[in-house]
Parts: sequence; structure tokens; C-alpha cells
Amino acid sequence: MIGLDTNVLVRYLAQDDPVQAARATRLIETELSAAQPGFISVAVLVELCWVLKRLYAATRQELLDTVADLLAGVQFHVDQRDVVQATLRYLRESPGSKVDLPDVLIAQLALACGCEQTVTFDHKAARAAGMSLLA
Repeated sequence: MIGLDTNVLVRYLAQDDPVQAARATRLIETELSAAQPGFISVAVLVELCWVLKRLYAATRQELLDTVADLLAGVQFHVDQRDVVQATLRYLRESPGSKVDLPDVLIAQLALACGCEQTVTFDHKAARAAGMSLLA
């Protein structure tokens, strides 16, 4: 298994730097496989969503589709796969919500680790991500 940093995935997805994009594409499409996957940590996944949203103006649906594609790729091993899938389900079941994927992922990770709740000062996350407002 080979760990993938956020910038490798960004170059592959955005194809915005010809040299780095070519290297990332070669790695992901020809060198990684089910037998030798690229590892995508939860930290990389969160950072990837942030970069794609902030720097590339990715929509919520585009982010959900991107994460789903990463989960479906046999050449990737996504950390906490079940939790990431639960996060996608949660977001797809609440299409009108403005909550961000990282907020839901934080709450879902805490649930998976046995937490009764996740507390936050973020009103939006408390309303839409299943967190509790710390008052």
C-alpha cells in the first residue's frame, strides 16, 4: 500500500499542473491496483474536500460524487470506509442541508468510536450534522 497525500489527489482530479498531473495520473491509473492500493486517510479526505470546495469551487454534489468515486476505485484503500460511506448516506438523505462533508464525517467518526454525541460551537453543524451545540 502507498499513502497518498492530498496534493497528489488534487493534481489527479483537477489536472491543473501538466507535469504533476501526469505523474499523479500515471501513479493512480497504472501503478496502483487492488493488490497495491493507494491509501487515502480521513485527514486527506477532509483536506481534499476543503481544497476542492475553496480553490476549485466544487459543489456539494461534486464533492459527494468525488468521494463516492474514490470509494469505488479498486486502486484506493479509503481509511474508515464504513464511516465514509455512512457520511455519504447521511448527506444524500438530507439534500437541502448546507452542512459540509467534513462536519458530518467528524460526527460519524465519533459515533463509530462509541461517542454518545459530538459537541460543537458551530450552529450549522449542530443543526445539520447531528452534533450537539455546546452552550
